[in-house]
Amino acid sequence: MRVARVLVRVVGWLLTPFVVLAASFFGAVLGTQFAAILPNPTHGLILATVAGGVAGYVTAHYWLRFLRRSPRLQHALHVAADGTPDTAELAAIGNQEEER
Repeated sequence: MRVARVLVRVVGWLLTPFVVLAASFFGAVLGTQFAAILPNPTHGLILATVAGGVAGYVTAHYWLRFLRRSPRLQHALHVAADGTPDTAELAAIGNQEEER
């Protein structure tokens, strides 16, 4: 049961990078749609890259802002108030295992 709890916690911690990755992907896809009307393919690639980067940055900014303001979400994902993983309980679990 402890292994399942740790795996669920790690997936919760990885939720932020997955959300940002998905947003940057969709931003790049949207940028590609607009790039199709440009005559120069290099400008189209630049537009798609910039759109993906901007979408990823904006999503990370607002996701972390939401995460920092929601104690309920912090508790559910086991993160500290600043959005970093809370490893205090995992260290305690590791110490219990060593004592046995």
